Amino acid sequence: METIGTELGENLDRFCEIFRSDGTFRHRVFRAGLGVRCAVLYLDGMVSSSAVYESVIRPLITASPMNAGTDPAACAAEEALWAGEVKGASGFEALTSAMLYGETVLLFEGSGTALHIDTKGFRTRGIQEPQNESVLQGPREGFEEAAVPNLAMIRRKLQTADFCAEPMRVGRRSGTAVYICYLRSLASPSLVAEMKRRLGKIDIDGVLDTNYLAELIRDGRRSVFKTTGSTERPDVVAAKLLEGRVAVVADGTPVVLTAPYLFAENFQSDEDYYLNFWVSSIGRFLRYVCFFLTVSIPALYLALLTHHQRLLPTFLLLSSAGTRGGVPFSSLAECLLLVSVLEILKETGARMPQNLGHTLGIIGGLVVGEAAVEARLISASMLIVVAVSGIAGLMIPRLRAAVFYVRVGMILLAAWMGLAGCLIGLTLLLIRAMGISSFGTPYLQPLESPTVQGLKDTFVRLPWGTMRTRPLFSRDRVRQKRRDD
Repeated sequence: METIGTELGENLDRFCEIFRSDGTFRHRVFRAGLGVRCAVLYLDGMVSSSAVYESVIRPLITASPMNAGTDPAACAAEEALWAGEVKGASGFEALTSAMLYGETVLLFEGSGTALHIDTKGFRTRGIQEPQNESVLQGPREGFEEAAVPNLAMIRRKLQTADFCAEPMRVGRRSGTAVYICYLRSLASPSLVAEMKRRLGKIDIDGVLDTNYLAELIRDGRRSVFKTTGSTERPDVVAAKLLEGRVAVVADGTPVVLTAPYLFAENFQSDEDYYLNFWVSSIGRFLRYVCFFLTVSIPALYLALLTHHQRLLPTFLLLSSAGTRGGVPFSSLAECLLLVSVLEILKETGARMPQNLGHTLGIIGGLVVGEAAVEARLISASMLIVVAVSGIAGLMIPRLRAAVFYVRVGMILLAAWMGLAGCLIGLTLLLIRAMGISSFGTPYLQPLESPTVQGLKDTFVRLPWGTMRTRPLFSRDRVRQKRRDD
């Protein structure tokens, strides 16, 4: 590792060479009151100009002369500088990394040690409510793109010295700051060690979002089910940490990862814990019902229509046959076509400007759909079935990718083997889910080994007074004592 020398001019020339093509690089050479020449280096836009002047330049110019034989870097750090955080370093790589993260580097004539001072001043988006995780009742704050303010928001929720945020760098070129957050008394040491191991194995040129990390550290990388959680809400991260989970905060993104991530979390809403448990339980149960409906309704209807017509009521069979008169496509092709169009409409609605989303819904859902039925391109009954399936899928947005692939797979099996294909599809889905784990925790926990305490926050949300234990992966299982204890 290349280290700085004692000649100020040579050190300054080396930094100028490193940042030769960077138009934001700034430096100033002046004689400090200590009696030596020094140079201030920083990147414009990454620092606060007032902090550089008030905390670095002004104190140095007005400082008293130092004693002969004293190291100017040590003297300045101990007696002159007013900044809140001052650290010494001697390597060009460490000093360059500090500058790239908004710190000011201070070089001295005759010293082989430089100082990097906390003068960060880059602008951030500010605290706003996440659009994708808005709630009717509860906290309205969300993460921003800077990691340090995000850590502060989590710490405000968990005002305890038990909170840990261990830093590391990921990305050969981006050098993204990543923080592993957990509560020391709750998170399993093996879980924390496994998270560090997986992050440490990442060898990629840059990390611009936590999804880079999620795809590289997750279990079952080819599975359509999520095995790492993600959120933009500090209250959700705090709740996960209180259950013994680990969170990963990355600089440059408002999305925070949590692990382990269980299948039941796909059906939990952020505001389930801010509303009355009766209201929350209704929504939670409906999400499970909608998951079953969205993956099975098209397949069940197709199986009955093509293989088991005798199981349909006579009036329903006659009605379906009447709506299919003149339709040029087979039932399978018709179903797959409608499912594909539904996904196209959902993807277009998510990507287009918000003010045009309602127009798209009216045109795609009413005008085009009604015109297609009138033109006998599709049957009204199949359109209704697929539309109900699509509406049910909107209740569980965290399973969007899994729902699409499972729904298509079920449709193909139903078209091939009828109701037997539906049962085979559901069985394969269950077997696959049972074979997944998230950082050593079974994905279907606590569904695979149900207990009263384990199911208290699964299909329904029971009152807080009944939630006395934490998940099995937590070091301390006791969340609260009994009321009569």
